[in-house]
Amino acid sequence: MTEKCYLLFGTRIYNLTTKEIGLLISTWVNEFSNEKVDFATCVDKRGKRYNTPLENIKIIDEEDEYV
Repeated sequence: MTEKCYLLFGTRIYNLTTKEIGLLISTWVNEFSNEKVDFATCVDKRGKRYNTPLENIKIIDEEDEYV
């Protein structure tokens, strides 16, 4: 079973793939045939949960402006 980290729970993120703002729920490591990839479980603005590689999201600072 994969161990999840909830340290950043509730952090606002910007999804670089979908160009939407969401919230981070947890981070975890997924193993694909001897390759480890860092993943995040997030929630979009409609409340739908999704998993994405960490490289596809950016944490939003308060001074950042996204539409």
